[in-house]
Amino acid sequence: SLAYSGTAAISQPLFGVIADRYGTRFTGISLAWTAITFALVGFVPTFPLLVALACASGLGSGAFHPFGALDVRALLPKRSRSAGMSIYVTAGTVGVAIGPLIGIGLFSWFGLHGTGWLVIPGVATGAYLLWRMRKVTASGATERRAAPASRQVVPMLAIAAVIGVMMSRSWTVQVFQTFTPTWYKDLGYGPEFYGPLVTTLVLSSAIGTVGCGALADRYGRRTVIIGTLILSIPAVLLYTLFPGPWGFVTGIAIGFLAASTAPLMLLMAQQLMASRAGLASGLVMGLGFVTGALGVPINGAMGDAIGLQKSLMTHVILVVVTIGIAWLLPTESEMEKYSAVAVPPTEALKPSVVT
Repeated sequence: SLAYSGTAAISQPLFGVIADRYGTRFTGISLAWTAITFALVGFVPTFPLLVALACASGLGSGAFHPFGALDVRALLPKRSRSAGMSIYVTAGTVGVAIGPLIGIGLFSWFGLHGTGWLVIPGVATGAYLLWRMRKVTASGATERRAAPASRQVVPMLAIAAVIGVMMSRSWTVQVFQTFTPTWYKDLGYGPEFYGPLVTTLVLSSAIGTVGCGALADRYGRRTVIIGTLILSIPAVLLYTLFPGPWGFVTGIAIGFLAASTAPLMLLMAQQLMASRAGLASGLVMGLGFVTGALGVPINGAMGDAIGLQKSLMTHVILVVVTIGIAWLLPTESEMEKYSAVAVPPTEALKPSVVT
């Protein structure tokens, strides 16, 4: 798991640079590569080979995320990009939620070799994407090389604020999803209780992502991000102070508020770094993944020292700090001047994809 997630996170900025330079017409290959390498997991005989295969699969994921994010931005009009990006991110969240259920079914029927069946949907979808994008050339990327990124001044403070908020939100989401089962088990609850509770957290994250995307298209991304951060404070307090059946209600609030703004920050980064939108996508998503992975052992160590309840409660402090960072986020009018400097390389593929 660490080999896969680590490779995926670290490689995303690199693949973002590749997308900026050569375009995203090979999105389908990255998806098919991930499916093939995952399908082989059940057939490797040794642990070192398993780790190597996990790293190889992580490269496919690392490529798909910035490629796909740029494709979504290119295919949608400006007025609906927040909602569209939210749907893109939500699809991944739903996949994470139902993936273990699919795996249980395959393993119960076919044993470890059941992973081989995973190649079918991945390769089929990847092949379709390659076919749909077969006429796409690297013209957009070539034009961008003729107009260097030096023409655009990247607002470093705004980019740092976007990345900082993304890292904080990823930390909170990952920690609550990871430690909720352990905490409730320590409280005496069984898996029949905390299993559905974790599923509720994950699914509410998906629903919140779509909802906040629609709100952002109407009221602006900065407003929605700050609003969800402020509302996260009572949500975290109520979830940690009153465990039990009410956890399903407050868990929905945490999932809805904490994970919902990820696509908004992704779009903000792309707009602020319009001449390097692929790199922006890779940085935001990659650093978000890394922070979530690193935050789990940090809160785990705190849980050993002061208890899981207090460890989870410290995220109120994290949210308060993040609100201060979020005030540095640019407004919609401020972002417009940056996106007007250069057109993302994937804009060149739009007519070819939809014909």
